Amino acid sequence: MYRKLAIAAAAALFTTGAAVAQDYSLNPNFGSASLSSGFSPDPYNVNITAGGSIDASRLGCAGNISNAPDFRLQYQAGGVLPLIISVASSEDTTLVINMPDGSWMCDDDGGNGLNPSVYLSNPSSGQYDIWVGTFGGGYANSMLSISELSSN
Repeated sequence: MYRKLAIAAAAALFTTGAAVAQDYSLNPNFGSASLSSGFSPDPYNVNITAGGSIDASRLGCAGNISNAPDFRLQYQAGGVLPLIISVASSEDTTLVINMPDGSWMCDDDGGNGLNPSVYLSNPSSGQYDIWVGTFGGGYANSMLSISELSSN
């Protein structure tokens, strides 16, 4: 009997966690792009409404994000240039990125002011699922920039 209760409790915990986690299998909220090293124009900019109802601290990140990624990047690295993913907004925004190897990367204020920026000196080829969050909750107009030359 105790074993059945333990299994049921574990299943409930797993199911609850999955219901509020980020789901990179969903279609992105604001589209996708396939870019190869040396792409033009640089930066590649996308208007995004940052924020959502999910607390990104579950991943060790800051901010509130949506369940689906905001943007999906298929990137072909060239081995010479870095990859810089950054956000510009008048609000305090954050970045959460599911990397091609399945790991998670986050940033809060690594860019200009309260804007996040992730600098990958030796980026991998593959799929980058990107969430733009808001630090204090709510939603904010923002510009996601993907560059090999500079950040916001």
